[in-house]
Amino acid sequence: MSAQSGTGPVGAARRFLGSERGGEVFRFLVSGGLAYLADLIVFNALIFSGAGSAWAKVVSSVVAIAIAFLGSRYYTWRDRRSENPWREYAMFFLLSVIAAGIQLLCLVITHYGLGWTSPLADNLSGNVFGMALAMVFRFFTFRSLVFPDRSAAGRR
Repeated sequence: MSAQSGTGPVGAARRFLGSERGGEVFRFLVSGGLAYLADLIVFNALIFSGAGSAWAKVVSSVVAIAIAFLGSRYYTWRDRRSENPWREYAMFFLLSVIAAGIQLLCLVITHYGLGWTSPLADNLSGNVFGMALAMVFRFFTFRSLVFPDRSAAGRR
């Protein structure tokens, strides 16, 4: 009954996803999810082919950054693009490198600091915990610094 009447968790989720912010979060998660999938595939392909974990994370992050920029510019914040895509790309890349550093730091701490060296431990530290921290950082910095609201209402 609560789902039909618009109350309860299902109703709240529908209202959120139907809101401007909810749509923005959904689009961020879709484009970020595609970048994350590419990150996982490249990372695991490299570590299972013998590359070092830290090097594999750096390479997979660069691939994911390129995919995430395209998704962010042309899907997530398509209505917030500036006239200067080079500035957007530079800011996006800088903030993405910082976010990738957050992920890499989580991996380095567990792999080299704690000695948890299995592929499972590397994936959990870099691709689950590190990704969660980096995702929150990315959403707020991309939204406010790379693709700020340029409308008259957003400037007030």
